[in-house]
Amino acid sequence: MKTKYYLAFMGIATLASCSKDSDPTPEPEPTPIVASSFVSKLIDYQPAPGQFINTDLGTVSAANTVIGKKTGLVSLGAWGGSIVLGFDHTVINQADKDDIIIYGNPLPTFAEPGIVWVMQDTNGNGLADDIWYEVAGSEFNKTGYQRNYSVTYTKPAAATDPVPWKDSDGKTGVIQTHPQFHDQAYFPVMKDKDGKTITEYTIKGSKLSASNIDTTIPSMVTSKAFDWGYADNLMDGDKIDIANAVDQAGNKVALKGINFIKIQTGVMGNMGLLGELSTEVSGVEDISLIKVASTK
Repeated sequence: MKTKYYLAFMGIATLASCSKDSDPTPEPEPTPIVASSFVSKLIDYQPAPGQFINTDLGTVSAANTVIGKKTGLVSLGAWGGSIVLGFDHTVINQADKDDIIIYGNPLPTFAEPGIVWVMQDTNGNGLADDIWYEVAGSEFNKTGYQRNYSVTYTKPAAATDPVPWKDSDGKTGVIQTHPQFHDQAYFPVMKDKDGKTITEYTIKGSKLSASNIDTTIPSMVTSKAFDWGYADNLMDGDKIDIANAVDQAGNKVALKGINFIKIQTGVMGNMGLLGELSTEVSGVEDISLIKVASTK
């Protein structure tokens, strides 16, 4: 009975829609979906200790300010601090062209270069769980560059004490604190999966030479930009070519495109009263969509 009633009702509706007194209502044209040129989601933020960590520039909230624009700002802390971001589309690897631009806050004589990593969503699950490939910049394989490097940071006894570190080469040092300028804890406030406060953690990645830093005049410390291929490096933004991605052996890989990007402070540098060298990020954009986005 329900089936017959349903068919009868549909017949009435059909006749009504085709009556002479009314014209069929045209179906609305679908609104074209334009992907955002900017990164659309924060996936992970793991800062290293630093003078802006645990301040308005060094929290998850700060990391979220870089989503959907180029006017946010987040500090990654000392060497190894990182942020992982995702696009709402695949950034296509265009032949012989730069594909991504990263915005930071470098000055003419003060850059804080960060290494860039990219990932293609090979398994198609929307998660950043495939292989990270380093984007080889101008300093790749030059003197002072080191792959498979790691640093362990340890929480100091007091919040304003220097933060000890030990690297994979057996070298030790501290992230020097300056309580007269920044009196909060430099060591990130983090908890493990059981809710316990983390007091020591290890970061892995690649390291750039600190030869770009000049502390000859303590009151006029400079940090020279590298030629190309790094974040927070050049004044007008840093253009990245996906074609420069390399695998663990240092060989170039042919990626059709990428869905995720990681930016990581690349230099372990102490710049006196200016503190540690720490990469900052204010936004990330797909170059191929910049003009499209501007017409929306």
